Amino acid sequence: MDLGFAGRTVLVTGGSSGVGLATVRALLDEGANVATCGRRPEALERIGAHQRLHTAVCDVRDPAAAQRLVDGVAERFGGLDGLVNNAGQSRMKPFAECTTEDWRDELELKFDGVLNPLKAALPLLRTSGNASVVNVNAVLAKQPEPRLITTSAARAGLLNLSKSLSMELAADGIRVNSVCLGLIDTGQWERRYHAAGSDLSYDRWQAELAADRGISLGRLGRAEEVAYAITTLLSPRASYITGTAIDVCGGVGRGIA
Repeated sequence: MDLGFAGRTVLVTGGSSGVGLATVRALLDEGANVATCGRRPEALERIGAHQRLHTAVCDVRDPAAAQRLVDGVAERFGGLDGLVNNAGQSRMKPFAECTTEDWRDELELKFDGVLNPLKAALPLLRTSGNASVVNVNAVLAKQPEPRLITTSAARAGLLNLSKSLSMELAADGIRVNSVCLGLIDTGQWERRYHAAGSDLSYDRWQAELAADRGISLGRLGRAEEVAYAITTLLSPRASYITGTAIDVCGGVGRGIA
């Protein structure tokens, strides 16, 4: 199926690795103009060159930097039709070990990392005619873990924010949806595998991790599988989908909603 991305422009934050990079590549394959950013120039170099790709160094927690990023996209491509807010990470600490700075940093990343790019992009998105925003979240938003208490709380707030935005921005023709991830096989998990010094193969280590976490499909997800869900929600073919959250988690989610 042609997802209708020809001539459309999408900005993906945090696109130098993992889910962000897979989404950038999927959108390019679909014929979209793609802009992406990262905090380190050397990381962005991994993406490679493409005639429909614009890259920039940007910390999305900085409103001025986010505005410069969007201005660069407008100058390069003339407009913006989609935004993927993907910048984020997990903080593994129990409540007793969390400092005030831990809470502040986590909330700033999860909220400012969405609000700053969105505020900067809104004037362009309003002129698109069929704009879409996808906020990359996690099943932690609905199924918190004590070991990830700051991240769970921040992601729950982001899920609520995304729903509120979907209602407020609908009048502007802007759809807002969430993709909630489970355990995805990115560089983060491979680093944990090596740090653990396990005698198991990586595949076996993953399988045991999946069993321990109660993942029904018995494995970690792949970044490309997440990118498919994101790309689908961005597509004008999904023009009647807004305010929803799609779990890409291999069945680890226990809720029915």
